Amino acid sequence: MKFRGQPQVYEILNQLDIPFDYYEHPPVPTVKEAQLYWKDIEAVHCKNLFFRNHKGNKHFLVLLEFYQSLAIKELEAILKQGKITFASDERMMKHLSLTPGSVSPFGLLNDKANHVHVFIDENLQKAQKISFHPNINTASLVIPYEGFLRYMDWTVNTYEFLRLY
Repeated sequence: MKFRGQPQVYEILNQLDIPFDYYEHPPVPTVKEAQLYWKDIEAVHCKNLFFRNHKGNKHFLVLLEFYQSLAIKELEAILKQGKITFASDERMMKHLSLTPGSVSPFGLLNDKANHVHVFIDENLQKAQKISFHPNINTASLVIPYEGFLRYMDWTVNTYEFLRLY
């Protein structure tokens, strides 16, 4: 079977002995659209948001359950990073080699400088299985939560857990 997305995603998952279930679907640039295709997939589905600080010298990936919504001001108070805004498409490409609608922690494998800091909603720690795009929005991967942590440790990017809602 030919998997969609960046081949490196599958290579790393295999290298780290992280099992995955693969699901193809039409392009889904937003979680609202993706919900139609996730309904029969048993996993916690994530919203992945890419931000920058006011100076543009720090970038953050925020992971939370797909149904959560946060106001930017509220998120700024929680993250304690000063004023933040969504990062531009150019910054997303520069740091994660991703396009809008395909943001995923798997993009960290493209962050050779380990520049991006990741904030993970602590509620995701309750998940047994978790899903993300394989760096393209025409497929979803489901991996065990402990495999996700193994992957995060492999990336060497810094990350922390926060209560985001």
